Amino acid sequence: MTQPPGQQQPQGGFGVSQGAQQGFPQPPAQPPQTPPTQPPYPQPGPYGRQPGPYGQQPGPYGGYQPQPQYPGAPTPPGGGGFFKGKPGAVIGAAVAGLLVIGGGTWFALSGDGEDDKPSVSKSIDDPKPSGSASVDQGKGTVGGEGDLNAGRRPGEARIVLLAKNDIDVPGNGAEIFGPWVVGDTIVKAMSKKVDGYSVTDGRKKWSVKLGADACLAAPQASAEGKIVIGVKNGLTEKSDCSDLQMIDAKTGKAGWKTSIPKPKGLIGFSDFTVVFSGNTVTAAGLDTSYGFGLNDGKQLFGKPSSGCRPYGFAGGTRLIAAANCPTSEAENFKQEIQNIDPATGKATWTYALPADWEVDKVYAVNPAVVSIKLQVDDSDENTKRRIIALTDSGKLRSQLQFGKDKFEPRCSSSSIAYRGDIQGWCTGVAADASTLYLATKPTDTNDVVAFSLDTGKPKWRSPAGPGRTMTPVTVQDGSVVVYIAPTYSVAGAVATIAPAGGARKVVLKHQLSAVETESGFMEPRTVYADGRFFLATTRINGLNDAEERETKTLMAFGK
Repeated sequence: MTQPPGQQQPQGGFGVSQGAQQGFPQPPAQPPQTPPTQPPYPQPGPYGRQPGPYGQQPGPYGGYQPQPQYPGAPTPPGGGGFFKGKPGAVIGAAVAGLLVIGGGTWFALSGDGEDDKPSVSKSIDDPKPSGSASVDQGKGTVGGEGDLNAGRRPGEARIVLLAKNDIDVPGNGAEIFGPWVVGDTIVKAMSKKVDGYSVTDGRKKWSVKLGADACLAAPQASAEGKIVIGVKNGLTEKSDCSDLQMIDAKTGKAGWKTSIPKPKGLIGFSDFTVVFSGNTVTAAGLDTSYGFGLNDGKQLFGKPSSGCRPYGFAGGTRLIAAANCPTSEAENFKQEIQNIDPATGKATWTYALPADWEVDKVYAVNPAVVSIKLQVDDSDENTKRRIIALTDSGKLRSQLQFGKDKFEPRCSSSSIAYRGDIQGWCTGVAADASTLYLATKPTDTNDVVAFSLDTGKPKWRSPAGPGRTMTPVTVQDGSVVVYIAPTYSVAGAVATIAPAGGARKVVLKHQLSAVETESGFMEPRTVYADGRFFLATTRINGLNDAEERETKTLMAFGK
């Protein structure tokens, strides 16, 4: 491994020892963009370094944590519904480079060890979606207002939605994508349909039939309420996840559908990740990337013909790319972080990573906050990770200093985490213009720690309290919103913590009578919007029909 000048050899952990780092290196001059005469594009990370074999996978579904043995099984004390179990084991995949991970990508960020901060350096069976929304006034919801809130006590939040699965899933289970909150509608995609529910009364407002299975999704919803779903291009086992379907979540109408061009020379590879920024939808995969118009689905750009090539995007108010760069030796690799113009696909600035470091996750795009990693062997436990913040011009702003804390953000678009899935839905992390909020790895309890993006140092920490765990959800009006998970005897809650830290302010106190149901959401995705808090299941295991149809998929609390 090539060690950046002036650095010590990595000794383990993620971050630096307390007091070990007083400053941050400046990025070196950007390398020339002209590639070598014969530029190989070595594939870092999972490619060629897959742990395995298949036979070592724990659990019945390649490491995915199974659903509770009965619907609504309560969380053990202190478990809290978020940090339960161990990371799913990774499965080697020769060409696609996939990681099969239980409920998302989990890893530990730790400050133990010495500082090794990097220097800057369509088929004939093509199904069609239904063109109009069908409305189901009650199917998929549990009970009415009286049933859901019969046990509600003074001061407790109202349960506005509790949806159960209404689809017969296959034996290997089914992914659930979303949720997206668009105005007064919350949307999820599963199997061959997309459903929209009212956030005020839980009524199913519309349902769009896809014709084939949903297989990926962009985590964003546009300002106009549009979402983009990846759909398989047929109904057979050989069908690829290579079609994009736009849906207007406000009206429940299916819009354009387009196919992602298959990369040339890559037999069997057709898996992409999708995000969008502005009016552009991006799809990225192994050594390929595309941009499509959000309003019409027409291709805007493809991968660059030379230089560093994006293989993954993170979207939102800014479009960030992770790109592979040509090197003179195939066994080495170089990457850079790019700020992309969504209209043209061209990089407006770049940040070069040291040799053998690669982009892991993008926690925020504006400002850019990126987790990077150095794989030192085939064991993920020995992977070195860092979190860096960049300025608006692509310069190093800071590197976070973790001390002896350990953190476990969980990020993935699905239980199959593609190498280019650098964004997805993240749990346990939130950011604003000046601060990154992380939840420490829980034991009996845990803390939320605020880090300055200007210095990389902790600003304050807020303990969850004995036997409780909490995790950041989002930042609103300058305050971080946290979810405090329920225990056997104490209801969950949503609270805010002021920018300067201090005492939490509870904004939603959940119902004690609903603890069992709330705890039954295993490692859920969470959304807080317009004073309502949403829990969403990410997967349903096809163990048997009775359990499938009793599985809760969405729950919402409001005032």
